[in-house]
Amino acid sequence: MSFSAQLAADAAAIGDYLDRVLQAKGDVPVTAAMRYASAGGKRLRGFLVLESARMLGVDQAAAMPAAAAIEALHAYSLVHDDLPAMDNDDLRRGLPTVHIKWDEATAILAGDALQTLAFELVCAPEIGPAEVRIDLVRSLAIAAGAEGMVLGQALDIAAETAAAPLTLDEITALQAGKTGALIEWSAMAGARMAGQDLAPLRAYAAALGLAFQIADDILDVTGDEATAGKRLQKDAGAGKATFVSLLGLDGARARARDLVSRAEAALAPYGARANLLIDAARFTISREN
Repeated sequence: MSFSAQLAADAAAIGDYLDRVLQAKGDVPVTAAMRYASAGGKRLRGFLVLESARMLGVDQAAAMPAAAAIEALHAYSLVHDDLPAMDNDDLRRGLPTVHIKWDEATAILAGDALQTLAFELVCAPEIGPAEVRIDLVRSLAIAAGAEGMVLGQALDIAAETAAAPLTLDEITALQAGKTGALIEWSAMAGARMAGQDLAPLRAYAAALGLAFQIADDILDVTGDEATAGKRLQKDAGAGKATFVSLLGLDGARARARDLVSRAEAALAPYGARANLLIDAARFTISREN
């Protein structure tokens, strides 16, 4: 199966799984907002969980709760990131953001519930032995919290009022948390479930996550809002430094291509089994949204 076909198939399967889980939680405003927030998107993080698991011989039924978990956690991060106190966005995936469609309180609670749902899912017994699930829970908590995504978000907010724009090293560290930490967890999940060496997928994911963010910065300058499904050029409007502002468009593109090459090289131990993960890395810098 081609990368695009596998990505689409995995996105549909993860969406179906999340729908079943959320439908079982009843029909009240907060669960309706959870379903709304977790619908759609490329589901690249979930794909990375499933594909890293397939590559290492883990059954999809065992990997699916972890794939759904990372998508639930990612959805929570977007709901909260869109709030007026954070990025104050009114558009996400071409639709009104959760606090616009409902209200701020519902958005906060839906995000909270999506976060806790992620940890509920990653504890699912079908994933495997207790020690595997504990490892996934602990590593996901670290990736999502004050050493990972939340730290990156806090640094990003602080940059809005900083006396001087961030340096390239500072932006790289910020994005390693804000964007990279969840991508890294996703790509390493298969190795965690299979009890395999984490190092190759850790190196792959570190390069992939940074390339993904550089591509986002490029799209923020060159992209189309209708295609992207969100407001663009907000960082430039706020005077925040980005990879593009520091490296220029050509320099940012070159850095992204170099990172993809590093991601591919990290997968050498897996040979042809890693072809779809290589395609995923290439996709990150060719996407339009």
